[in-house]
Amino acid sequence: MIRIGVDMMGGDYAPLEAIKGAEAFCKKDPSESKLVLIGDESKISPLLSDAPGLSPSCYEIVHAPQVIEMHEHPTKALKEKTQSSISVGFHLLASGKTDAFISAGNTGAMMVGALFSIKAIEGIIRPTIGAYMPREDGSMGILVDVGLNSDCKPEHLNQFALLGSLYVQHILNVQNPRVGLVNIGEEEGKGDLLAQAAFPLLKENPNIHFIGNIEGRDILLSKADVMVCDGFTGNVVLKFAESFYAMAKRRNIQDAHIDRFDFEQYGGVPVLGVSKPVIIGHGISRATAFYNMIEKAQRMVKTNLVEKIKESLHS
Repeated sequence: MIRIGVDMMGGDYAPLEAIKGAEAFCKKDPSESKLVLIGDESKISPLLSDAPGLSPSCYEIVHAPQVIEMHEHPTKALKEKTQSSISVGFHLLASGKTDAFISAGNTGAMMVGALFSIKAIEGIIRPTIGAYMPREDGSMGILVDVGLNSDCKPEHLNQFALLGSLYVQHILNVQNPRVGLVNIGEEEGKGDLLAQAAFPLLKENPNIHFIGNIEGRDILLSKADVMVCDGFTGNVVLKFAESFYAMAKRRNIQDAHIDRFDFEQYGGVPVLGVSKPVIIGHGISRATAFYNMIEKAQRMVKTNLVEKIKESLHS
């Protein structure tokens, strides 16, 4: 049975919304996975009586009385709060007591925990995080990196392309995903020094389907399934997309495609390149986001994504 660790204390609406998300997951998939609810038992237990769909056979509680708040320094907080839900969550993951870990808590603490508790896969220079990009034709692409690595070297982008390709293939079910390098022009030789140096590496990489440069206007079109860039560029694109969705909602614009930019539909972003499945959610995650984070974590375990990454690195 798959065991998924859930940080019950991370996020603005925890633990109530985390409970609701866990309940929705257990109603739909009660037998394949067990949820390990990590957090302050005195705050979690009273909420369980209002979640009849969360069968005791579907979960267990691991008490973690401390919480790493959003404003705290990640490294300092992890060292000082060893009984926090994030610290305990990574301890369970590193010791093999869980198979995956999700949290909508302090993003920095999640990244530090992933890098120092379960560590990067051997051969990975830098792990990356990717974000979903809904395209106009109804399909889904992924943009990597979206903020973890703001300063990159060409070889980093080359690995991001491989990690993104494997994720899209095994989690989004896109066979032979197309990889595009985000640039200021389509022609080879365009862009800054990073893009110019990354292009030949991507072109020569036998483990990806590289289609060349793509421009900003192509990101929401079905031109590439994996869109590769440094974290500075990717974070700007991601935050712009989030602001566009928020503006549309404020203006009461009703559009099916715009609605697909709601992060709740996808849950959180995967940390790609670390040795166990880790998913980081938005701080304002509600039940739907928690449900989707749990579902994505389960899929990453079931498809054995980490092992497939290891195989590709040494093929």
